[in-house]
Amino acid sequence: MSELNIVIPVYNESANFPGLWNELSSLVKAKFIAYVVYDFDQDNTVPIVNQIIAEGESRLRLVKNQRGRGVVSAIMTGFDVVPGGPVLVVMADLSDDLAQVDRMLSLYSDGYDVVVGSRYMKGGRLIGGPFFKQLLSRLAGTSLWWLRRIPTHDASNAFKIYDSGMVKSFTVESCGGFELNLELTVKAFLAGHCIAEVPSTWRDRTNGQSRFRLWKWLPLYLHWYLHAFQRKSGSQARARRPAVV
Repeated sequence: MSELNIVIPVYNESANFPGLWNELSSLVKAKFIAYVVYDFDQDNTVPIVNQIIAEGESRLRLVKNQRGRGVVSAIMTGFDVVPGGPVLVVMADLSDDLAQVDRMLSLYSDGYDVVVGSRYMKGGRLIGGPFFKQLLSRLAGTSLWWLRRIPTHDASNAFKIYDSGMVKSFTVESCGGFELNLELTVKAFLAGHCIAEVPSTWRDRTNGQSRFRLWKWLPLYLHWYLHAFQRKSGSQARARRPAVV
């Protein structure tokens, strides 16, 4: 099975990172390297990560954002530095269901190019968070499933494994925020890549301040939602990648 690359964009997450690292270390059984991408040297996450590295943790890397500040640039910087294979995006706010990572990685190894941690399929759920944000996200994901037959109920979720080669084959156009997750999923679908999902639980953060900007980013989400209804590039879906053993 391929070693997993984990990209963690951070913005002053000192209160959450120790808990996140404990969850990663205890819940993810697969071999992994985690790349923590930060915007500026004064980010209070940096000394926490450096301390963990100094204590002998070899699975952790600090990477400074090289594409300009913001979550899109941070995630793309992470994609730039991974050596290849599967790459998982994880938020540092303890919102993602890391107990599902090994199951997601198993599907990647079966040949899927995108594996989604899905909040809206059977078995998935949300705990906390703004009602209107949840409503829009659920409507977008489930309507793309029913109306466009994208094989996930949660196309906009950030918690996904991607094939890094697939991502690097795309020209990424997102410039605002988390609409990047929808863009990559829509482009993968339209190009005929294979997509799978597993149920996951999302938890609202309890420490720190969210950088999510719903009203600012909503038009960008709408752009990629509508883009999903374009004609697919091939008449049939691509075969899955060869299984990774």
